[in-house]
Amino acid sequence: MLNFGLIGRSLSHSFSKTYFDKKFKEKGLTDHNYKNFELENIEQFKKVLATENLRGLNITNPYKESIIPFLDELSAEAKEIGAVNCVKIENNKTTGYNTDAYGFGQSIKPFLDTTHERALILGTGGASKAVAYALKKIGVEVFFVTSSAKKNTNTFFYDEINERVMDAFKLIINTTPLGLFPNAIESPALPYHLFTDKHLAYDLIYNPEQTAFLKQAKDKGATTINGLSMLHLQAEKSWEIWS
Repeated sequence: MLNFGLIGRSLSHSFSKTYFDKKFKEKGLTDHNYKNFELENIEQFKKVLATENLRGLNITNPYKESIIPFLDELSAEAKEIGAVNCVKIENNKTTGYNTDAYGFGQSIKPFLDTTHERALILGTGGASKAVAYALKKIGVEVFFVTSSAKKNTNTFFYDEINERVMDAFKLIINTTPLGLFPNAIESPALPYHLFTDKHLAYDLIYNPEQTAFLKQAKDKGATTINGLSMLHLQAEKSWEIWS
């Protein structure tokens, strides 16, 4: 049996296992198995690696950055991004990749126009790094919003997001877990009344299908996208790497 799996902290509502179980069944890969590995801390990753015939792993929050020191190698893209969401295990060597950047970039491209010259990314974790990398490759200028210490000139605090900022940034992406099931009523602390029909709001969350962030933006006329298509694209890219 060839084993694959997902590493994260809370995986009861994860997409990956259902997706790959279905893929393996459709392809008749009865010798392939996909398992959820819920870890209390990243140190437990060492035990996961002891899994017999382990061939590939997906990595989700909160371990996309902290897993890096445990890997033998990184792809050039993962190294530049500074976050990993896919690991290939071959000949007892672990190599980290980032397929989030590919998934996000491909999913948002059809929606971008000349008004989306700069983006406001909510959050500064591993997912935000992949989003920023993908947007920069497309030619979009990137700024971040944080609830922690402000470090850079391209970083805002939430209470700094005013009418001037909202007017300057027509593309806003949520990479935080705020609004994720079962905490669906939560949303980033934005002045939602300042969204307009010129805005594009993207939420990496896919469960629920319409988060509170997306609903409030949509109510003001914004175009909205959830993270489902990104998830499908990054999963397919992971499979391509493993096989």
